[in-house]
Amino acid sequence: MLSIYPACFFKEENGYSVVFPDLNWLATQGDTLDEAMSMAVDCLAGYLYSCKKDGDVISAPSKLSDIDIEAIGKELDPGTPVDGSFVNMVSVDVEAYAKQHFEKSVKKTLTIPSWLNEEALALDINFSQTLQEALIQKIHATK
Repeated sequence: MLSIYPACFFKEENGYSVVFPDLNWLATQGDTLDEAMSMAVDCLAGYLYSCKKDGDVISAPSKLSDIDIEAIGKELDPGTPVDGSFVNMVSVDVEAYAKQHFEKSVKKTLTIPSWLNEEALALDINFSQTLQEALIQKIHATK
């Protein structure tokens, strides 16, 4: 499921700072706009993934039109001009992103009959891949 939140991109001398006002002022930065956007996606995915994993309540996203970048800029750093700064929606599929970036493989030990082991080795079957495929199939069948 896609999660979409507004982010304030503040132009600075050496790049961009990015703040998500709806998410406890979650922040990141990048040297270029591309890097700042990439970091914003990573930051948003990591935050939402952690909140969901911990069972924390996640606030709903504001409408883009409700974000006052000048007021947010003054609250963060009074006196700093917001020239070149803007608000943009940042989206990420948290589950897909987590599978690709956050979730690591774990080692499992299992016991199978020796004849099954011999047959599988003779056919050059990848045990890890086969177990993953079987588990995924079983999980989807029970949903």
